[in-house]
Amino acid sequence: MRLEVLDHGYSRGTKLLFRVIRLFSGHPVPDAARLVFYRPDFYGSRAKTFTHEAMRGPSAWSVGDRELMAAYVASVNESAFCIGAHSATASLSYQDAPRVDAVLADVDTAPIDERLRATLRMLGKLTREGTVSAEDMRAVLATGVSPQQIEDALAVCAVFNTTARLADAFGFELLDHEGYEAGAKYLLKRGYR
Repeated sequence: MRLEVLDHGYSRGTKLLFRVIRLFSGHPVPDAARLVFYRPDFYGSRAKTFTHEAMRGPSAWSVGDRELMAAYVASVNESAFCIGAHSATASLSYQDAPRVDAVLADVDTAPIDERLRATLRMLGKLTREGTVSAEDMRAVLATGVSPQQIEDALAVCAVFNTTARLADAFGFELLDHEGYEAGAKYLLKRGYR
C-alpha cells in the first residue's frame, strides 16, 4: 500500500517544479523523486549527493555497469519499483536490454565480463546475508577488479539497499514501460541531482 505522505508537505517551489516536470515529460513525478523532495533537510539532500557520487562520480565501472548493479541489488531485495527503474536505465545505457534481462534472470549464465559477474555475486551475497568474507573479496580481486572498483560497487550497493527498502516501505507506485523509459532518459542525462 502506497503511503499518502508523499502527496503532501512540499513547498510551493517544489509543487511548481513537479507541475513543470509533468508538463514536459508527460509523466507524473515518480515517488523516488517525491521522497527526495519530501524532507530535503533530513534525507533528500544527503541522499541525492551520495547517490549521484556513487552512480555518476569517477569510477572504472561504466554508468551502465553501476545501473546494472543497482538493478541487481533491487532484484535481490525483490523491489519492483527499483528493478523497473534501474533495469530500464542500465538497458538504455548499454543499448542492450537482453543483457540486463539475462543478468537479472541468472547472473551465473549471463553474457557479461567475469569481473562484473564476480562483483554482482559479492553484492548479492552482501544484500542477502548482510556480510561478506575476506575470501569473497579475494575471489572478486582475483578476476582483476581493483580495490577501488570494489569500493565503488559497495557504494552502489549501500545506496540501493537503502533505496529499495524505502521504495517498499513507502509503497512506491510502479510505472508503466513509458514511465520507466522517461525516467531512464532523465537519469542518463542529468544523473541523481
